[in-house]
Amino acid sequence: MSETNKAAELLSILELEDIETNLFRGQNENRAGVRLFGGQVLAQALAAAGKTVDDDRQCHSLHAYFLRPGDSAVPVVYNVERIRDGTSFTTRRIVAIQHGEAIFSMDASFQVHEEGLTHQIDMMRLPSPEELHDDLEVARKSSGAEQFSGWSTRERPFDLRAVYPMDRPRPENNLNPVWLRFRTPLPESARLHCYLLAYASDMGLVSTSALPHRNSVRRNRIQMASLDHALWFHREFKVDDWLVYIKETANAAASRGFNRGAFYTRDGRLIASSMQEGLMRLRG
Repeated sequence: MSETNKAAELLSILELEDIETNLFRGQNENRAGVRLFGGQVLAQALAAAGKTVDDDRQCHSLHAYFLRPGDSAVPVVYNVERIRDGTSFTTRRIVAIQHGEAIFSMDASFQVHEEGLTHQIDMMRLPSPEELHDDLEVARKSSGAEQFSGWSTRERPFDLRAVYPMDRPRPENNLNPVWLRFRTPLPESARLHCYLLAYASDMGLVSTSALPHRNSVRRNRIQMASLDHALWFHREFKVDDWLVYIKETANAAASRGFNRGAFYTRDGRLIASSMQEGLMRLRG
């Protein structure tokens, strides 16, 4: 399947089926038997919540836990609980279910548009995406395959261009800035762009914890999986325009790695922030 077809596939599976009040069913990406990608479940859970929220409200934050590995051969059912509908804010709790068990839970908050004070941390100086190569091309051509995860060599719906490619020396081992852009043009739908950014926010975030150890431990010796995930949307954006996702790891301890990320537009506007802790267990 080509990258363009992967983009069309992702858009298709975000069209959830209504099966009952507050219950929705989502199909899965074709991953050839591999377990579900956490970003897919994040995006679909947010889409399920969005179907129960008035159109004048956009998601400003979500907080999620990955509870069990997802089965890519089975559709996911999303149960949305309407926690609160306030004057300015709406809160939803979403549980993703497979085989009668919860595999994922998430709380999401939506807000009506409001103006207010503004400030942000400025974006670091980075090369433009036009100066960089597609990560998929880099991974497939590299001789150091042990440093790449399985995800690195699969077709995906986003064009990803790492500022520090994995096959080259890195000036900073805790930092991983990556340019990204959805591979096909999208309609003017703020919610759809948020769903797709939620998907993208899980791409390569957990593996950022392995970067400080890349010269001492082979990537295939580290068992990694997302444990939780938080995402905040600050400003409007378009995910089919170039964004840079600056991921960094702040800590690793107790077989867990902690990572955080910031999304900027190419003109330097901070549009979203993420945090995640993941399993980081050494295999024998």
